[in-house]
Amino acid sequence: MQFKSLFALLSISYVLSSCISVNVKDNKVSSNFSETKKPKNIILLIGDGMGLSQVSAAIYYKNGKPNFERFTTIGLSKTSSSSDLVTDSAAGATVFSAGVKTYNGAIGVDNDTIPVETIVEKLSKEGFATGIISTSSIVHATPASFYAHVKRRSYYEEIATFAPNSGVDFFAGGGIKFFEKRKDGRNLLNEMKEKGYSVFTENLPTKPSLGKEIILMAEDGMPKMSEGRGNFLTDATKLALEKLSKNENGFFLMVEGSQIDWGGHANDADYLIEELLDFDKTIGAALDFAEENGETLVLVTADHETGGFTLAADGSDYNKLKSTFSTPGHSGTMVPVFARGPGENYFNGIYENTAIYHKMKMLLDK
Repeated sequence: MQFKSLFALLSISYVLSSCISVNVKDNKVSSNFSETKKPKNIILLIGDGMGLSQVSAAIYYKNGKPNFERFTTIGLSKTSSSSDLVTDSAAGATVFSAGVKTYNGAIGVDNDTIPVETIVEKLSKEGFATGIISTSSIVHATPASFYAHVKRRSYYEEIATFAPNSGVDFFAGGGIKFFEKRKDGRNLLNEMKEKGYSVFTENLPTKPSLGKEIILMAEDGMPKMSEGRGNFLTDATKLALEKLSKNENGFFLMVEGSQIDWGGHANDADYLIEELLDFDKTIGAALDFAEENGETLVLVTADHETGGFTLAADGSDYNKLKSTFSTPGHSGTMVPVFARGPGENYFNGIYENTAIYHKMKMLLDK
């Protein structure tokens, strides 16, 4: 009896160990993190205000297959801040950049307004190349949370003062007035040049500069897609990837589709959907790069959902969709997390939004 029991136990152990080794090889499940293939680079795309209904809009309104459908790993993120059940973009982005729950309005600081090192700052010190792209101004809540530390998101001019010494290799978005037309008289674009940045305010360059660069294409936020913004978000992302991928140590790039949120706040379905489809196109560019590169993890998520957006049947006509909103503000619903590339298996499941930072940090730790 003892021999039979021992044999059975050894047989089970062998089967389990065989299953684990196969799963590690397939990069699906790992019993030991050190055995999982790690990415060299991470592209984090944030669809501000993008919930599941917003993602669904890409399925119904895009001509062709949306890039969201190219992902095979999908999780859900809980979005509450430390101060409120419903987060704002500042606290919602600070969890991605610094890994801490904080109060609504906080930019790169904790509950006690103490600055917390961001993933961009950490990686820059370790020799990674870093980039920040947004269709808002680069001092707006989401991009600001990756390089600045202020008590209130509305301190735009103070946020801008962090840019020259941020270590960020590539900035692209709007916000010229916060750098040039300031109450204190400082010209931060000149200061950026003194720090080795190439400055562009007229056109998006076709080739990356040799050194750091800042591209500001609007006085404040970028124009809407309906106002002729064109392919800025996709082209800026491609330009950043061409530049940052030259760094042998790896890179981290954050790309924000800011105005999905603005369409939600306005309860304007056409605005929201146009911005969402532009964001989906940019996701496609990131995935194309990652598939060719082979060492890049692409993550797509949101800080929160905006508008209580719903795609409902139009009355009794179940073949016609009607876009509706339940609020001009944010909602507390969970948001999706899409992952593709080395380490993607760590983004399955339901978890707090802070986990996204800690998973990224764990994967990039050398």
